[in-house]
Amino acid sequence: MKLRLTLIFWVGAFAFLLGQEVEYYHVVAEQGDGIFSLLRKQGLDPAKHYGEFLELNSDKIKEGTALKLGEKYKIPYADDSFKKKGVLVEAVKDAEAPIFDKELGQMSLKSDRLKDAVYYLIAENSSETDKSFVKDVSQRIAAELMMNGAQVYVVGDEIMEDLGAESESTENAMGDYIKVINKRYIQNTGKYQRVLFIRAENVSGSGNMDVAVYHYNKSAQGQRFAENIQHVFKENSISNTTIDEASLIFEDMNSLYLARNILPAISLLTIESTKNTSKSKISLKPNKKEFANLISNGIINDYVDLEFDN
Repeated sequence: MKLRLTLIFWVGAFAFLLGQEVEYYHVVAEQGDGIFSLLRKQGLDPAKHYGEFLELNSDKIKEGTALKLGEKYKIPYADDSFKKKGVLVEAVKDAEAPIFDKELGQMSLKSDRLKDAVYYLIAENSSETDKSFVKDVSQRIAAELMMNGAQVYVVGDEIMEDLGAESESTENAMGDYIKVINKRYIQNTGKYQRVLFIRAENVSGSGNMDVAVYHYNKSAQGQRFAENIQHVFKENSISNTTIDEASLIFEDMNSLYLARNILPAISLLTIESTKNTSKSKISLKPNKKEFANLISNGIINDYVDLEFDN
């Protein structure tokens, strides 16, 4: 009887251990690293994960909190890590990687007001200049949303690089966007989720730019999302042109195809060099930092207003 109980115990213990996920990974300490800086560079809140780090590395920390140059230390996997909160998705392969690497050491949580929000950022460009502008803006938006507690997916633009003018390739690209976003939407069921599609064309980075915000006419959530972003732009427009109150409606086939098949509410933001600003477009300065802040503010306002109404 005693032998049987012992056998049952060890079988249960072994099964338990097999069911456990790896709780840490290794990082080598570099020159000048302390516990706080090492954790921050891995996208973790040092104050929150300090004790856990000490437990994982108790055999290697002998003198206070000093770390040894070149030594491997265990870093806890954590859901609140900026490496997990900010994810770059390669749409064709459905592969994930952290959005940020070296930048993580400069990031810290400002608030958790977006803790139940999930955002998907898609960037489309027509030239290398546009690509650089949109990539920088997208990363700035992602960082701001993450630092306020949101989960952010930046859908990589690798699928747009070789599209050319082929409509079939473009449709395939839209299909890849839909596939990876809908999959993650289902994984995050019950949370506030929005898609922002940023499309840039002939953005020089020197002259002023025209911005327009579009929504799908059958989505009340998408319209509200678009109007909150547009409202922030209107407040900061450098043009004296009177801007129409209503945001624009999706008309091009690619945007309509996305809107009809994607699960989260979606808004489209177009950017182009200023020519003759129409009543539906807003003229802004081409400052990437300020522009990203305006978009982030509009996005956050939409979430806060919805929470307030509820």
